[in-house]
Amino acid sequence: MALAIGARPYGHWSGCHSVAWDVNAPPYGDLTVGDQFQKHNYPFGILINAKGERYVDEGANFHSHTYARYGAEIVKQPGMFAWQVFDAKANDLLRSEYRIRRVTKAEAQTLEELAPKLEGVDAQAFLRTVRDFNAACRSDAPFNPNILDGRATQGLAIDKTNWANPLDTPPFHAYHVTTGVTFTFGGVKISSQAEVEDLYGRIIPGLYAAGEMVGGLFYHNYASGTGLMSGATFGRLAGQSAAQFARARC
Repeated sequence: MALAIGARPYGHWSGCHSVAWDVNAPPYGDLTVGDQFQKHNYPFGILINAKGERYVDEGANFHSHTYARYGAEIVKQPGMFAWQVFDAKANDLLRSEYRIRRVTKAEAQTLEELAPKLEGVDAQAFLRTVRDFNAACRSDAPFNPNILDGRATQGLAIDKTNWANPLDTPPFHAYHVTTGVTFTFGGVKISSQAEVEDLYGRIIPGLYAAGEMVGGLFYHNYASGTGLMSGATFGRLAGQSAAQFARARC
């Protein structure tokens, strides 16, 4: 509606805030589940695509710094899905979202038994990937989930730079995910007072924007919680500006 009256598009329109989202979640949000369809603990396991291959460095940083970018990466994979794979050593590290009743999960006592349960995945390629990953894990740095511990792999096409533990302790469990889109990075251009600008940089009288409507805040990635802060900051500015506009017209 804003664009229809001449508001200026602004920001990264081809980018979005996205997360790893259960592949069988409903098309829209479910208030009885909330955000529990998301799956954020991939740094403590490996991410596998349909080819049975890893496609990102799962341990590049804490999930709060990578989840929005890695969520979007799933769309680029064959079939637009991935599996997050863990062994028993990760059990106590997984958030409550992995233990909800409506979860798409595979579990087995051996990797050979798990492989054919990963729907859509090349099972033999998956087993090769895990064997190579396990062999590449270094043990010279102690595992510490609370810091960037430097426990890495060495010699892989895509090395894992932190929290690299071999998958060697049963039971093995995996979670089937796709991309869940929260909001696009594109929006409208605003002034420092949250006033919406037109195509020529002029203020559109009486029109204000805040939060996800604002373009130009995020490009290619998103840090956890910053959307809440932008909503609070620009929401307050928009409210103040709207109140001043209304008083001036009284």
